[in-house]
Amino acid sequence: MKRIEVAVGVVFNEIGKVLVGQRVVKDRYYQKWEFPGGKLEVGESVQQALIREFREETGININASEPLMNVEHDYPDRHVLLHVHTIRDFSGVVSALEGQALKWVSVSELGGLDFLQGNQVILDKLVALNAE
Repeated sequence: MKRIEVAVGVVFNEIGKVLVGQRVVKDRYYQKWEFPGGKLEVGESVQQALIREFREETGININASEPLMNVEHDYPDRHVLLHVHTIRDFSGVVSALEGQALKWVSVSELGGLDFLQGNQVILDKLVALNAE
């Protein structure tokens, strides 16, 4: 099974909403919601991947991030290791540079979206943190 390492950013805006995106790759996960990010390139750190991916996909510049958790998940065709970071320090205006749907939602609205299965642990963590 193919193993993929992914840098994932949970971006919070100034009013506490979270940025989510909808997949445009026409595979079995097409139109599922996810937190933005992407595959780590060889020799790249999680922080470097977040900076690159967010610039390419959303047009925003990540100034700082903090590790939130790591998540491993098996899909039928791949094993993913998600390096999840929270991001509260960024600049620029969000733009869907790869044609994907992007939107800001409250943590309480996350459960109403059809997320990739591997993101469920992240959703649970955000809901728990929001309840504190």
